[in-house]
Amino acid sequence: MSVSGAEKKGPSLLEKFRTSENKWVSWARELAVVAIVVGAIALGLFLISGTWPAVVTIESESMVPHMNVGDLVFVVSADRYGDLQTWKEGQETGYMKFEDYGDVIIYKPNGATSVHPIIHRAMVWAEEGQTFQVTTGNLNYSYTAPHAGYITKGDNNAVIDQTGWESGYRGLGPLEPVRDEWLVGKALFAIPLLGYLPLHIVPVAIILIAAMFLYEYYIDRKKSAGNKPGKKQKKKK
Repeated sequence: MSVSGAEKKGPSLLEKFRTSENKWVSWARELAVVAIVVGAIALGLFLISGTWPAVVTIESESMVPHMNVGDLVFVVSADRYGDLQTWKEGQETGYMKFEDYGDVIIYKPNGATSVHPIIHRAMVWAEEGQTFQVTTGNLNYSYTAPHAGYITKGDNNAVIDQTGWESGYRGLGPLEPVRDEWLVGKALFAIPLLGYLPLHIVPVAIILIAAMFLYEYYIDRKKSAGNKPGKKQKKKK
């Protein structure tokens, strides 16, 4: 009786990978599953938020008490779920976010990608050459915008970002008004403490991967012990 070509064909490479009991293949399979799950979550977040990164972690106290260190903030593009409003516009419309007027924005300082984005409140939109009077404590001085953009400030800071680092911000020079193209997005909501996980993502990832390998090693040893032939007992006369 002849056997067809389809019947002669063995399991596919994917099927072998999926069903293999080899410990190295098993570990690779576990890592692949983790990568697929993480990728699916990242894609879902991007589709919902319309920007990337879709989540950021509060790393300083500049937004206290409305945002605290360790808060995980969900970010959406500036035009999603309503137009972006500044603190000045919020005063006029009554729009509030995180217990104050206007939106909290996430932006790349001076457009740089070499440092973490800043998450501060958009205070007002400045036109090129527009001058503002800045009052802080007993000081009263003026600031002239070198180009159009958002003037920003941390809720817990005494001065606007554009004058708070006159000596330079992390090697980038003084912070400038935030251009539209420097915007990552605006803050939608925050979950307290959950941001500590991304803040320590490297050690957490190492622990999780180590735990996976130890679990697979334990299962492999258990299977090996179960497959060992037991000693034959002598029959009693």
